[in-house]
Amino acid sequence: MKKFIETIKNIFAIEDLRTRIFNTLFFIAIYRLGSFVVLPGVDATKLKQGAAGIFGILDTLLGGAFSNASIFALGIMPYISASIVLQLLTIAVPYFQKLQKEGESGRKKINQYTRFLTIPIVLAQSVGFIATINADAIVNPGVLFTVSSMIIITAGTLFCMWLGEKITDKGIGNGISMIIMIGIVSRFPGAIIGEAAAKGLNGALIFLLELVVLFFVVMAVIVLTQAVRQIPVQYAKQIGGTAQLNSQRQFIPMKVNAAGVMPIIFAQSLMFVPAIVASVWQNDSDLANTIGVKFSDYTSWEYNLVFGTLILLFTYFYTAISVNPNQIADDLKRSGGFVPGVKPGADTSEYIDEVLTRITLPGALALALIAIFPAIALLFGVTRPFSAFYGGTSLIIMVGVVLDTLNQIQSYLLMRHYDGMMKSGKVRGRSTPIALAS
Repeated sequence: MKKFIETIKNIFAIEDLRTRIFNTLFFIAIYRLGSFVVLPGVDATKLKQGAAGIFGILDTLLGGAFSNASIFALGIMPYISASIVLQLLTIAVPYFQKLQKEGESGRKKINQYTRFLTIPIVLAQSVGFIATINADAIVNPGVLFTVSSMIIITAGTLFCMWLGEKITDKGIGNGISMIIMIGIVSRFPGAIIGEAAAKGLNGALIFLLELVVLFFVVMAVIVLTQAVRQIPVQYAKQIGGTAQLNSQRQFIPMKVNAAGVMPIIFAQSLMFVPAIVASVWQNDSDLANTIGVKFSDYTSWEYNLVFGTLILLFTYFYTAISVNPNQIADDLKRSGGFVPGVKPGADTSEYIDEVLTRITLPGALALALIAIFPAIALLFGVTRPFSAFYGGTSLIIMVGVVLDTLNQIQSYLLMRHYDGMMKSGKVRGRSTPIALAS
């Protein structure tokens, strides 16, 4: 406890870090207040209490903004969908491939295209969202209400995107990631209280057992996030024009889950689209009704099969675009480093790619298992709100963002010659942020 108090004092002793923390809290407070501002023309007292199925997961990610029919009803999720599209274009379209290779200027252009693409996506998704609002809660339904709500929801999403950028620039951590995490955390107290109330005194032992299992699930997520495969690297030490190969050996840390949480975010962003779109025509089409039912129930095997498959595909996809074996091999060769037993250049690149391919499969399978764990918990009697935190998107995002934020704070402390946050071990920074750079 003494070490913890001392660390807190050190954190607030650094003026820049203290300012960034207060800025982050200020921007988060604005976002949370906006989540309770109901759309004009909607009677909040007649809204449905909570959301079910896939809409319930989305509502958890948005901190209740979805079920509140707020101006931030879709939050930052359309921006994530636009990011997915741009990531795919960087693979398939030569123009975007060229932009990606241009460095900072290319990234700025891609981010600009992402912002532009967010507008039509949120307009399209807002139509589906308006269709999910309880008809009795709409005071004057009609074209005017639909159009005005679409404009307001679009403006709300763009404002959330701006808040995320401000948190990244003026605060601590990745802003888009932080906004998603805050929405999740805001639902946790109510979920755990509801679980305790549902179990009652007679189920107190079961509730404690659930907490113990939750603890181990959290530990498993941390292990998955932090796990690395170390590739040994040796550097030739030049002395008097001769190379001595007995210099100190170093390592290239290759993350088991190099893609971070992006695959589950990408997959989740796509999973709620069919249900929203199908809800528009579900009264007129049996096929749309079937799709809506299956993809609104995250405990159905169809939903989990598609969800798990998407996570596997996105894990390999995002790992391929975020880790470049050729670049690593070239950097090693230029700096005089080599992998023992492997020739520099193309052979090193192939070796790194082979290692990355091997460790990505168990990482992807573990990520998919954790993602569908809430459905498993629900089958074992855990209440629906609490099961959303029992693994899945919520827990992975929270762990990833917390570790990333701790790593940034740790860097500030060490840079100012303060002791780190822990006496032993270290917080490994995640290789990718939750959301694409903004």
